Amino acid sequence: MPAQPPLPQPSPQVTQAPAPVTTADAHHVIQVRGARENNLANVSLDIPKRRLTVFTGVSGSGKSSLVFGTVAAESQRLINETYTAFVQSFMPDLGRPDVDSLHNLSAAIVVDQERMGANSRSTVGTATDAYTMLRIVFSRLGTPHIGTSTAFSFNSPEGMCPDCEGMGRTSRIDLDQLLDRDLSLNEGAVTAPGFQVDSWYWQVLAKSGFYDPDTKLRDYTETEWHDLLHKPVTKVRVEGLNISYEGLVNKIHRTYLSKDRDSMQPHIRAFVDRAVVFADCEACGGTRLAAPALSSTVNGVNIARCSAMQISDLADFLRAVDDESVAPVVAGLRHTLDSLVEIGLGYLSLDRPSGTLSGGEAQRVKMVRHLGSSLTDVTYVFDEPTTGLHPHDIRRMNELLLRLRDKGNTVLVVEHKPEVIAIADHVVDLGPGAGTAGGRVCYSGDLAGLRASDTLTGRHLEHRARLRPTVREPLGHLSVTGADLHNLRDVAVDVPLGVLTVVTGVAGSGKSSLVHGYVAPRDGVVVADQAPIRGSRRSNPATYTGLLGPIRTAFAKANGVKAALFSANSAGACPKCNGIGLVYTDLAMMAGVASVCEQCEGKRFTPEVLTYKLHGMDISEVLGLSVAEAAEVFTTGQARAVLGRLNDVGLGYLRLGQPLNTLSGGERQRLKLAIHMAEKSATYVLDEPTTGLHLADVDQLLSLLDRLVDDGNTVVVIEHHQAVMAHADWIIDLGPGAGHDGGQVVFAGTPRELVTNGDTLTARHLREYVGG
Repeated sequence: MPAQPPLPQPSPQVTQAPAPVTTADAHHVIQVRGARENNLANVSLDIPKRRLTVFTGVSGSGKSSLVFGTVAAESQRLINETYTAFVQSFMPDLGRPDVDSLHNLSAAIVVDQERMGANSRSTVGTATDAYTMLRIVFSRLGTPHIGTSTAFSFNSPEGMCPDCEGMGRTSRIDLDQLLDRDLSLNEGAVTAPGFQVDSWYWQVLAKSGFYDPDTKLRDYTETEWHDLLHKPVTKVRVEGLNISYEGLVNKIHRTYLSKDRDSMQPHIRAFVDRAVVFADCEACGGTRLAAPALSSTVNGVNIARCSAMQISDLADFLRAVDDESVAPVVAGLRHTLDSLVEIGLGYLSLDRPSGTLSGGEAQRVKMVRHLGSSLTDVTYVFDEPTTGLHPHDIRRMNELLLRLRDKGNTVLVVEHKPEVIAIADHVVDLGPGAGTAGGRVCYSGDLAGLRASDTLTGRHLEHRARLRPTVREPLGHLSVTGADLHNLRDVAVDVPLGVLTVVTGVAGSGKSSLVHGYVAPRDGVVVADQAPIRGSRRSNPATYTGLLGPIRTAFAKANGVKAALFSANSAGACPKCNGIGLVYTDLAMMAGVASVCEQCEGKRFTPEVLTYKLHGMDISEVLGLSVAEAAEVFTTGQARAVLGRLNDVGLGYLRLGQPLNTLSGGERQRLKLAIHMAEKSATYVLDEPTTGLHLADVDQLLSLLDRLVDDGNTVVVIEHHQAVMAHADWIIDLGPGAGHDGGQVVFAGTPRELVTNGDTLTARHLREYVGG
């Protein structure tokens, strides 16, 4: 380990302004002065450089605002400003954070949990450059020799399968989802959205003259059938107008299938999911590659089989590839693959589409790119890097964070897990609460000082949930048999009803395959996961939960006006910004700028609407309230019920008008859970609900899970947090490893039985936890 220069240790503090740093020590710290981004309350502190600093605090306390919104944002903005205006036009617009000054910044690399996009041509192999290196190996050593590395690329015309154009899948439209052949057009034979009788699309079909609209579709001639479905664009005269006619299948492809799925309206998306049938391309067998690429082998194995191997197996395979002509490339490829294994992703394959990775997996894939970097004195910023990791894997993640630090980098980590806080050189604890009750530095110093402090984090560092004295008895069982999705090996298991069941195991052991593949699809099952909530930048907790409805009604009743005035998407919207509160300006060759609307000053509503008051506040001020604040104002009816559920799931700090696209995965999951809690008795499936939760909030989550079960529900939780495992009535542990080393139920029983008799990785860590 490289020798570390002495760290200037600021004394433990609960004050906003740190002691002045001497000139000799100034270059050893990042100086933050007067940070006010979001809820930060004029924060000033010194962050030691070339050290590992962990930022803690309850959800909404200001950790991300300080680390990502201030330090990382300003570093990246300053770097972007060194480029020409032309280059900047291709970069995201980064506004200057609200801070008086920042000194001694170094280049920041943000390794976050944003998913890697749904580009179907992007895979783990292409995202890590591992497939590029593999292509070079095959272009040099493959027999027969077929050409350069592009001959093995499914993204180049030379290497892609001509039938599926390198996608690996072909699609066809199920005509029975578009049409009812027993009806005529006039009777509504076209069942696709937007083609109902008398609609414009329907009129173009029915009045085209290519077929009789009163004839049943099953009686069409071959020519009429072709004209209805596949006729290319043709000019026809309808109602005295010259209109472009095209066959129904062509029209569906152009109107619906060419668009991004996430941008579709829900009923369109549901139709597309029903109507489009995907299958592996018959020509290439789903490998994406042309026949010549599949014919070339190294040690008897072609590149498609290598890409489909589990990464840990591919790493072993390459150790037998020994040729001086590719030695540097193979060494680099092995290093990348070994890093993926070391970081707990050895169960993936290079052909895994990157859009299918979880947020935690995506973050770890990005991390691999930096482990072999020659850059030093870089600031690496991580957002809960332990998300999705079993306690066994967290130790390996800690080693990688320390390795980045030991190369001479500054590592800033937003994290709640005590295992990561324990390895910190420096801890910054924000709070004391969330939202307006947070945004202040409660503690800054070393770990021993944090333990001795009286902060919420300090008091909960050693907190342990205990095993239940008695577990609940199941009311029945939901049986799963023959489960073989992904890496599951003919799994048979009974999931008890009416109790709290935790499904655990290392990353890649098969937890999600079992729960989402065989439990979630059943009738009466409610799934609250961390997937993005579809909606525009106009969507917020008030609109998503239905809370805005009773609020608008109350405003309308109190002021004797129509409720539509109090919707930023309707009559009351500011005309200049259309109710968004921001104006987006295109600066041609330079990056576009989002600025606060001057007319409404970001309040989103017209001046007239803002004259109407309820409880002494206008609608903009109400939407600026946190959930907890709003609960003190709206104490009756539906609004009270919705706000109560949001508080119950730990979202009391969210502002009612906060855009949904600013929420974390954990916040999104808890928001969905709050909505589903209004439903009747059901089976709830939750996927890592402790994500983003402070140690002190986990107890509140456990109480909420208990309440759901005590109300007659079944709760099934995929979780790694030992507190949730200890609190469960039943544990289903998958493993013993990941990928093809997992996929089996290695334990099913009570937590006490697991601790007493279990010999799995989970058993060892849970035993250590409850005994600690």
